[in-house]
Amino acid sequence: MKNGKTLLIFSQVFIPDPASVGQHIADVAIEMARRGYKVKVITSARGYENPNVKYPPHEFIQGVEVCRLGLASFGKKSIFTRVLGTASFMLQCISRALFTPNVGGIFFSTSPPLIGIVPCLAKFFRRIPIVYWAMDLNPDQLIMMGKITEKSFTARGLDFINKQILKRSDWIFALDRFMADRLQKRGDYSQKTTVMPPWPHENNLDPVDQATNPFRLKHDLVGKFVVMYSGNHSPANPLKTLLEAAARFKDDPNIRFLFVGGGLGKKEVEAAIKDHGLTNVISLPYQPLADLRYSLSAADVHVVSLGQEMVGIIHPCKIYGAMAVGRPVLFFGPRPSHVSDILDEHHIGWQVAHGDVDGATETIRQIRALPPQDRAAMGAKAMAVLGENLSQQLLCDRMCTQLEKNYA
Repeated sequence: MKNGKTLLIFSQVFIPDPASVGQHIADVAIEMARRGYKVKVITSARGYENPNVKYPPHEFIQGVEVCRLGLASFGKKSIFTRVLGTASFMLQCISRALFTPNVGGIFFSTSPPLIGIVPCLAKFFRRIPIVYWAMDLNPDQLIMMGKITEKSFTARGLDFINKQILKRSDWIFALDRFMADRLQKRGDYSQKTTVMPPWPHENNLDPVDQATNPFRLKHDLVGKFVVMYSGNHSPANPLKTLLEAAARFKDDPNIRFLFVGGGLGKKEVEAAIKDHGLTNVISLPYQPLADLRYSLSAADVHVVSLGQEMVGIIHPCKIYGAMAVGRPVLFFGPRPSHVSDILDEHHIGWQVAHGDVDGATETIRQIRALPPQDRAAMGAKAMAVLGENLSQQLLCDRMCTQLEKNYA
């Protein structure tokens, strides 16, 4: 740090891996290094989505020292491989937390979910401050997805661990007011909590004209109306209603539904394409961050989905990418929620309830029928709202300023 000590960051994912958590952690790390702090990131040497991807074991990225651990990620194909990778990563991180010299503070998020145990051990033995960026909540997510029951030993154990992490953290960042409310149910942390959404990477998201967009040309989207879902495909972000609506447009040659990204929910998309012969649905992997502006700009409307019971548990950050490239939003999810708050206040999109296939179909028809200039106006308003309230410069600067206060 500025006093010669190191800001130590633990995150199982980090750039150039495309996972959103790693990209946001990188933004903070790079900004802290720019401010004159010595920053060291401990992460995995393998890709999170694809463990066959390998990264250098040690390098410097824009002033940040990045140390990547072997046997720290085995992919997301099964719960067993995820648990094994998490356990291996955390065990290796313990020694770094306890024995890295001259550590002035530790910053961590929820990748992997229980990594907070490691900073808590470091705080107990070394009396150093720790700051927690809560990006999703467990066991809440596992309970709502039906993976475990609320009274189970696993749920109670996870809840106990998370309460200890929250109690021992010197500062907490929650992504929205609903998440902050859920955290307060575990204890009164209001005096050490900042509510702040994650930011879009607008430096890589300048809008691209559709007529010359190479992504549209490559995937035969010229002249087509494009409905896009881009990001992690998770059961927590249901896509069933959208897929059923897409099936109703299967004989329409002028509309395309794109599903870009990865995750467990990708299997549902692939199955729908196969089972219903959906030639109007295109499934693509994550796009490199440098190419994201082209893929996101290829859409006419962006889909954001949030599970009915997931309000305050996960944060639907896909909305910011849509806003950054000036596109309106079609939201599948409950009201009230963070996304419905934005749509209700700024009128930059539409909301459809999960299961309402008729409503989804009709809404897509209405969006498509709008004059292009009307959709463009909604997109321009979305960009303006983002620039004024949700920009990377504004939010990342605010977070790093708070980190400086905790680590000074």
